[in-house]
Amino acid sequence: MRRYVSGPLATMRVLVELTPSSGGGSTLIYHVWAEARNALGLLAIPIQVGSLSARRFERTIRHYDQLAQTPRATIATTTQPRFATGGHERLAAMAAGLIADGADPSLVSKLTTTIEHDDDFAMSGFRPYALADHWDVSRRRLLELCLHATRAGMLEFRWKLLCPLCRGSAAGVTTLADVHPRAHCDSCHIDFTANFDRSVELTFRPGGAIRELDHSQFCVGGPQITPHIVAQQLLAAGECRTLTIPLEPGRYRARIAGRSGGQLLSAGAAGAAQVVVRADPNGWPDDEQPICVKPELQLENGTASEQLFILERMAWTDQAATAAEVTALQLFRDLFATEALRPGEELSVGSVAIVFTDLKSSTQLYREIGDAVAFGRVLSHFDVVKGCIADEGGAVVKTIGDAVMAVFTRPAPALRAMARAQARLAAPSNGSLPLSLKVGIHHGPSIAVTQNDRLDYFGSTINIAARLEGQSSGGDVIVSDAVCRDPEVTTWLADQANEVTVEPMEVSLKGFDRERFALWRIRKNLRS
Repeated sequence: MRRYVSGPLATMRVLVELTPSSGGGSTLIYHVWAEARNALGLLAIPIQVGSLSARRFERTIRHYDQLAQTPRATIATTTQPRFATGGHERLAAMAAGLIADGADPSLVSKLTTTIEHDDDFAMSGFRPYALADHWDVSRRRLLELCLHATRAGMLEFRWKLLCPLCRGSAAGVTTLADVHPRAHCDSCHIDFTANFDRSVELTFRPGGAIRELDHSQFCVGGPQITPHIVAQQLLAAGECRTLTIPLEPGRYRARIAGRSGGQLLSAGAAGAAQVVVRADPNGWPDDEQPICVKPELQLENGTASEQLFILERMAWTDQAATAAEVTALQLFRDLFATEALRPGEELSVGSVAIVFTDLKSSTQLYREIGDAVAFGRVLSHFDVVKGCIADEGGAVVKTIGDAVMAVFTRPAPALRAMARAQARLAAPSNGSLPLSLKVGIHHGPSIAVTQNDRLDYFGSTINIAARLEGQSSGGDVIVSDAVCRDPEVTTWLADQANEVTVEPMEVSLKGFDRERFALWRIRKNLRS
């Protein structure tokens, strides 16, 4: 249902029905109802809708029918991709360069084929995680390939701001410096606060020297724009309506347009067959209700005005490469070191794991083996720590003297990386002098800022993590209760193959004198 605010039409409603045919295939009926606003509309409806559009739709639908009967490998896009002058040659050269630098040839081939053949809509801002899932390959591998391809000029990236209600793209910018904490969604008519972990995601498109894109959004209500929306129903004030709809197993949210919150639903084999979804001025229930995979939803508008009910999947955002994840990746910081927020801007990054390390007795090391040798050993130690951090998907934020500050999206990779770094430094493969690394890890909410032209973090989580490193005696990792009780960390600690000991402790930390912190000292048998 479309309601027009101006023009010859007042409303237009479209219904498409597909019914399985007994002899195979389906019967498709395309219904259109239109209401005129004025005399011009009365004239336009039978001519435009009833004649011209009807013939065009029939041709298009019959073309779809032909494509449906064609082997997928031979289906071509309806519009031929337009390449820049020399674009094909540049694409081939850049692909060869990526492979020469160590990229997976099969993954590079998939990416170049996609750039060559997919239509403008798909290529105007593709999501690396969605593409990785479609290809059944590692998300991180494909994201890293896209970052390398961007550096080479094959791709360009764009930061998109996602509306928390419709989850459509409210805006897009080419650099983090253009991301503002306050954003507006034209579809939902709301202002919202942007944050790195939920509303800023990284998308890619072919580089301008490779391919020319001509893409505009066809319809704000089109299914490609909002693939997570399962159903929408417009109810008058006080109206009730029953809707029966098949669902895939998983989590859903029922809400009304333009308002925050909603009723959480969980579809599964053992859920309820009937459920009431009521829009009430007092808000939504807090609990998540189990429903079956083909439930009868009774929609009730308990408000005094017309409301648009929306049923949406909750798993859709899992395919977004959020700014919180991307900026905590070492490769991103290495390739795009100047990507940072505008000075003075602050954005939430949600919960992250912050690591602080420092070499034990580094001053004594300089005295014992001399400044030059000790300095070289310290630089080598940075390489070891950074390598272990990168292997686990984290990133070095900065170094301070002999110390390192790093960020991870989850606590477990941080703990694994530090245990491995301590083991390698304690038993160097080149026979050099062993080093002892002090480590502290805390997990909690943080704020992203720009410091010294680099993306940095601040807040209580960072302050506590820095204090935890001071509690380490070297060769051990001091973690907060939030880290130790993380389910992934608990599993890792319980695995006897990791050979760790865990000792509880309770201390006061500088700057937090009124609090006592439950901490855990983790020691691992050191092996190279």
